[in-house]
Amino acid sequence: MSNEDMQHPKYHQNRRLQQAKMQRKVRKSQRRLSQLRALWRLFIGVVILKLPQWRLHRNAFDNLSSPALEITNNRIVPSQKILSALRRNQVCTKPIFLVKTDNLKKSIMQLEPVRDVYIRRFWFPARLQIIIIERTPLITISPDINVPPIAFFSADGKLIGRDYMPLSPDFKTVKVITYGSGDDYRNWDKAKVNNFKKLAATVEMDSGETVEYIDYRNPKDVYVKIPTVNIRLGSFNAGTFDKIHRIPSLLPQVKMLNKKVKYIDLRWDTNYIKLDE
Repeated sequence: MSNEDMQHPKYHQNRRLQQAKMQRKVRKSQRRLSQLRALWRLFIGVVILKLPQWRLHRNAFDNLSSPALEITNNRIVPSQKILSALRRNQVCTKPIFLVKTDNLKKSIMQLEPVRDVYIRRFWFPARLQIIIIERTPLITISPDINVPPIAFFSADGKLIGRDYMPLSPDFKTVKVITYGSGDDYRNWDKAKVNNFKKLAATVEMDSGETVEYIDYRNPKDVYVKIPTVNIRLGSFNAGTFDKIHRIPSLLPQVKMLNKKVKYIDLRWDTNYIKLDE
């Protein structure tokens, strides 16, 4: 092709048409490739979602050794009770990221010591992690000094029965001895529970000793037991805490006596050390 032909307008027009045709072919090829890629991704996605590892096994709640279930952070509620609560619900066999956990949480929250619960979903293999947040035990209830506690009150004033006893020794609680007569502990509120905790804390601070128990069998004649001696307080009221502040001046006298002391009597304005007859 001569230079004269290449400079002709028709030549440039044909060249532009050829370039446009080539560009259309390239774009068409790119669209087809994009469509093939999309179809391939869809195919792979469907295949993956069909894999059983994306779904909880139907027997996920059958036993505590199930690899699809982990229960953690529970120290009061036995894992078996949590598992029983889960069994009130059918295992959802949808892909794990579509599984709703609201009903599972609702069932677990019916267990009295449970304050809150978090349920985490893990993918491939599909599994659930149940994280339990329990109420904090504050005081325990026992009908007699030598009888193990039969119930406990949590820090929010919730009474938890014998189904969750005994508590682990790791829990630092105040033992209250009561028959329930005269002042039924089943009617105590959060303020009452906190007052017992405050009473024990005040005695421990002023005596430097650990409170073994509070004897509340007679609400009008309350005793607090520490290792050195029994402390007789009388009625438990707002003035009780002022009486307790006398303990530091009395304990050295008790320890110096060669006779067995029955109790320190703080009921009156004048303090008494009652000897054991």
